[in-house]
Amino acid sequence: MPQGNEAPEQAFRVSDHVKDGDIKLRLAFACLTLISAGLYLTLPASAQTPACEPAKIAEKYPALAGKTLQMGADGQTPPYASLDPATQTLTGSDIELAKAVFDCIGVKYEIKPAAWSGLFPAVIAGQIDLMFYLYYNAKRVQQGDFIVYMKAGTGAITQKGNPSGIKSSDDLCGKTVATGLGTVEEAQMKKLGEECVAAGKPTVEVMTYPDHAAGFRLVANKRADIMLTDLALVDRTVADNPTVYERAYGVISGFQIGIAIKKGNDVLSSALLDGLKAVQASGGQKAIFAKYGVDPALELAAELKTK
Repeated sequence: MPQGNEAPEQAFRVSDHVKDGDIKLRLAFACLTLISAGLYLTLPASAQTPACEPAKIAEKYPALAGKTLQMGADGQTPPYASLDPATQTLTGSDIELAKAVFDCIGVKYEIKPAAWSGLFPAVIAGQIDLMFYLYYNAKRVQQGDFIVYMKAGTGAITQKGNPSGIKSSDDLCGKTVATGLGTVEEAQMKKLGEECVAAGKPTVEVMTYPDHAAGFRLVANKRADIMLTDLALVDRTVADNPTVYERAYGVISGFQIGIAIKKGNDVLSSALLDGLKAVQASGGQKAIFAKYGVDPALELAAELKTK
């Protein structure tokens, strides 16, 4: 019987073909299900989030089974890495994140303190397997491979009271700036110095330091007006030494920070990438950042960079 204002002929046609339509609909759904299943099965492994399976290291990364990874870290870079004077062990967000990744993979490891300036050369030479927290750039990636995991913020630290009145990079012409040797900040300041001269202003005097402790001393001893380095490191240093230092300014630079590995060590790169992705997916990296006062929003999806 037709319902409401439905025409009798139209209702008859619908009723007459309902079984045929139902069969076609079921067939269509069945085909779609098979296609979807086939697509899922053919997805590359990289498209799926890796899992922490430490017991499967010999199966997944046979070249790493039984190996002890050697990682270097500068113990004077809190909150990322600092040396506990009581235990002489390294602690910090990078140290804890590295351990989480190693444990996820199932690989043994040793983390040793070393001067920052010697870490990347040691990676390149194969003296250590990796280091955390190195700015990725076009020059460095020619010498080593990177797995980026966070965005960078740059801070300018000065003496308490900011006697030079520095509020931004616009105030740096004619000033002395301390930067890490070979860092992106060194290159930036040299370029800024050229721009200052072109504008008829005094250049930026750049002083380089081999490690962060030396850089902070340049500021404390008033040999440099400011020191440029990681923003979280600046804020931690100011908090620990409020009568000595002050933050002049800070910016989110857009640079990427990563794990540095010897060029072409594909097995290690693959394992670390998988481990880092798994830790990130679990919320582990953000939790570690929050624990050590690093902004969790600085987390960057893990990605391998070889060029």
